[in-house]
Amino acid sequence: MIAALVLAAGQSSRTAPAHKLLATDHAGVSLVARTVEHVLASAARPVWIVVGHQAEAIRSSLLAGNSGDEMHFVHAPDYRQGLSASLRAGLAALPDAIAGVVICLGDMPFVTPGTVDRLIEAFVAGRIVVPICDGERGNPVLWDRCFISEMMQIAGDRGARDLLAQYSGLVIEVSVADRGVLRDCDTAEALRDWTTAITPGYKQATI
Repeated sequence: MIAALVLAAGQSSRTAPAHKLLATDHAGVSLVARTVEHVLASAARPVWIVVGHQAEAIRSSLLAGNSGDEMHFVHAPDYRQGLSASLRAGLAALPDAIAGVVICLGDMPFVTPGTVDRLIEAFVAGRIVVPICDGERGNPVLWDRCFISEMMQIAGDRGARDLLAQYSGLVIEVSVADRGVLRDCDTAEALRDWTTAITPGYKQATI
């Protein structure tokens, strides 16, 4: 069982006062809802979403018109401390039975379900699976559960990049044609591009 963890608790400071995760595309779907929709259309289960800043607005955006049966929420009370706080809250919520977890950033709505499935298909116990496109590593990253305890020790406004470098010999690179793995919406310019983007929808009965 490979879980997915979507980090959606940040304060969106680079695009303030707008909250990037709540920006909508041409179809009126929020950025975070599109991201989660794509994750839910993959084989990853269960899917956990970490909320913090404007938590209720994020929840409402995700649950609008949907039962939410396939989504599990966890609140990061110290989300103001940065990305690591969201990561720790999410990892702590994962069930013990999982073999690994795909860590997804809430501001990467262009990653396709097929890419997530490619990572899962390439998974090997004790390893880290990373997508690579045009010679560049991207996100999301699939981690074996054996790395969770070390990820729980990360502090500050950073993710697991240093841990990825530390265990470089255990990384499996999966070549993908999906440039969505390199494309986040972390600037005002990128956010403007998102609001006019024609993004493929992968909506299923689960969301």
